[in-house]
Amino acid sequence: MTDPVERSAEWVYQGVWLMLVECFKVPRQPPSLPVEPGDLCRTFHPSRQYLSYLKMYFWVALVVIDLAILGGWVALLIWRPSIAWIVAVPALVIAIVPDIVAYVMIHLRYDNMWYVITNRSLRARRGIWVILEHTITFENVQNVYVRRGPVQHIFGISTIVLETAGATEGESENPFAVGNKAIMQGIDNPEEIKELIMERVQATRSAGLGDEKNKSTRGVWGSHHLELLREIRDQIRELA
Repeated sequence: MTDPVERSAEWVYQGVWLMLVECFKVPRQPPSLPVEPGDLCRTFHPSRQYLSYLKMYFWVALVVIDLAILGGWVALLIWRPSIAWIVAVPALVIAIVPDIVAYVMIHLRYDNMWYVITNRSLRARRGIWVILEHTITFENVQNVYVRRGPVQHIFGISTIVLETAGATEGESENPFAVGNKAIMQGIDNPEEIKELIMERVQATRSAGLGDEKNKSTRGVWGSHHLELLREIRDQIRELA
């Protein structure tokens, strides 16, 4: 019985997704960044546990709101039974329809969250009605840290925050953060992703120093030059 229900729910959800794609121009594909052949390009969603994390808050809110609606209807039934039966159907619609919409929106929110990491930058996409893409270049990153609350700990996920110059502690850290901070939510391997980002940060900063070093040493005689001169000298002596 569960499989037919799940297939039906998936079919309905795919229909809603296609409608959003066609009507509201929701991107079908993940975001992209320019990369050279052979360079790093890692594209991924948040962890599936993040979807479960969002659903947990959904079910808590659903129970609280629906119990409040039911309690109000029962009170009206005791006080004015005739009116209560008249508003029974509207009350049921008010209780159920927003729950269905909210459940679908949670899945849409998750499916449209993407993170792209390349050698030089990070790009995050999120949003449904308004699509936001935020890109941070690693050479501008000043701080990277992992944050995990008690509920996140239960689901085994964390949030990674990237700060650039000018970011402050009081600056907003909501899922739509832009500007001096980038927020990566629902990460189930935070230490691996943080290490990858820090490697990219160090690489982009040292690349310029390495270029300058190469430029400064251009034209300087090395050991292989001296060895070649010695061979020429020895050959001249033999001919003489």
